[in-house]
Amino acid sequence: MNIPNLLTIGRILLVPLLVIFLLDGREMAAFWVFVVAGVTDALDGFLARVLKQKTEFGAFIDPIADKLLLITSYITLAVLGILPKWLAVVVVSRDVIICGGIGILMLYNRDFKIKPSLVSKVTTFLQLLTVVFYLGHDFLQPIFPMGIYLLYPTAGFTILSGVHYIVRGLDILGDPEAATQRQEDE
Repeated sequence: MNIPNLLTIGRILLVPLLVIFLLDGREMAAFWVFVVAGVTDALDGFLARVLKQKTEFGAFIDPIADKLLLITSYITLAVLGILPKWLAVVVVSRDVIICGGIGILMLYNRDFKIKPSLVSKVTTFLQLLTVVFYLGHDFLQPIFPMGIYLLYPTAGFTILSGVHYIVRGLDILGDPEAATQRQEDE
């Protein structure tokens, strides 16, 4: 077990703590847990590259940790009325569709690599930024009053990213070899 993988596992272990703080009304504590989780996300990828410690386990568990953190955050914040419920539905639906698509590709024995696209990276960034803003809205609102307008770009990119992955998945189902080559060329 290397340092990047330990950081990823640590991020997964922070998810229940985040929910507990939110349910107890301790938004500031939840904010800092989310920030620490975000830092570990950036740090584990950086260290895996710099220390040449990329592993199959890390490639598998890192996106799961990201999904757990984001989906749990969106659902909890929506249930508590901090974030709009419609946005949580959009974010969670995209991830459910992606996971379902991966399941279908595996069912049909399609060989594929999960490589995030630019639109997916922008989506994740906006989703993270939205959670950070709404968790810390009491002190971030005066500094960043436009934060309220993060909702629509986050939703738009989430939908765009979901459509992008659907198109990619259909491409792989139709012609796996050509789809893999196109993805490697991107």
